Amino acid sequence: MSRRSLRPQLNQIRGWVRQGRTDAWIAHQLEVTVQQIQSFKRENDLEADGDNAAATEEVDLRAEDDAAIAAELEAEEARRAEEEAKLAEEAAKRAAEEEDEDEKPAPRRRARRSTSSRSRKRTGPLEGTFDHGEEGYGLWLDPAVEDDPIYAEHWAGHRPVEVTIEEDQIVIKRAGGGDEEEA
Repeated sequence: MSRRSLRPQLNQIRGWVRQGRTDAWIAHQLEVTVQQIQSFKRENDLEADGDNAAATEEVDLRAEDDAAIAAELEAEEARRAEEEAKLAEEAAKRAAEEEDEDEKPAPRRRARRSTSSRSRKRTGPLEGTFDHGEEGYGLWLDPAVEDDPIYAEHWAGHRPVEVTIEEDQIVIKRAGGGDEEEA
């Protein structure tokens, strides 16, 4: 807590001291530390009256003050515990929802209507070009292949493949048995 001046509350603190309020109760009311109240009382000669009636009343008030402060602190602690329990419950719900989402197949993305070939919904096979280059042979696929979820999941990146050349088709298969997962 930052140290703040208690001078503006001098009369109020003087009244509470005369009533026999405890330093803890006064500190709680003013949201300062007990040490600040004790120091302020010493600096300003604020001590309770010495007569027996005030001393008897002070004992009763101190017990009441301590009980009230304890009740407020317990209520605050209970509120915090309730908030923490609520946050933990929400976190558990989110974790369960995330697990459910992981188990469900990913929802299919809907294609947006556009004139762009990349965002157009695919209705048939993609186009490609077989290249007889000076440095070797290559296969160039339509850039729309990038939007295909099967390609993204199973073929994106560098993969070793087996090529079978037939009279009317060239077949490309994943090398090493087909169903192996590449890391």
